[in-house]
Amino acid sequence: MKEKRPLAALFFTMLKIGLFTFGGGYAMLALLENEFVEKKAWVTKDEFLDMTALAESTPGPIAINSATYIGYKKGGVPGSALATLGVCIPSFVIIFVISLFFDEFLRFELVARAFRGVQACVVYLIAAAGIKLLKSSVKDVFSAVIFAITLILCVCFSLFSVSFSSVFFILISGAAGYAAWLIRRRSSSEKEAEK
Repeated sequence: MKEKRPLAALFFTMLKIGLFTFGGGYAMLALLENEFVEKKAWVTKDEFLDMTALAESTPGPIAINSATYIGYKKGGVPGSALATLGVCIPSFVIIFVISLFFDEFLRFELVARAFRGVQACVVYLIAAAGIKLLKSSVKDVFSAVIFAITLILCVCFSLFSVSFSSVFFILISGAAGYAAWLIRRRSSSEKEAEK
């Protein structure tokens, strides 16, 4: 019985997050961080940043990848399955119901106005999640330089309509981080050898 309670808590927490998050995975990040880092302390802030990077760089939606990661960390394979199911059920049910009445649904003026309000809220949720991640992840000069270069390139590519996948930014930044680690390791071993 003791094992079922954390799994049930994991499932219902993900169900709640999936039910009340609009705007996709990036909008969900703020809620995930609040729920799992601050309220429940299931993961640390650094683990959450690592999870976000992993969820973004692996195939599939970031929300589902994040749920799978946290579920696996808390409850192994059953936890990952329940967390993934919990975060997916609300979207599936809502989209299924909307698809049944889609044409009639769009004709309601109230629905159209509600969607405009939700869109404005989603922009805030994504911006809030981005600012939180920025504060947590830019810890030294190297990460600040990587962030600045990536931001400048993203803006320039968007302005000049250059097609460049975000996957390449992730891979290049990861390679740069690995190279910086190798350089630091080599310089520290050389200093130890001199002593």
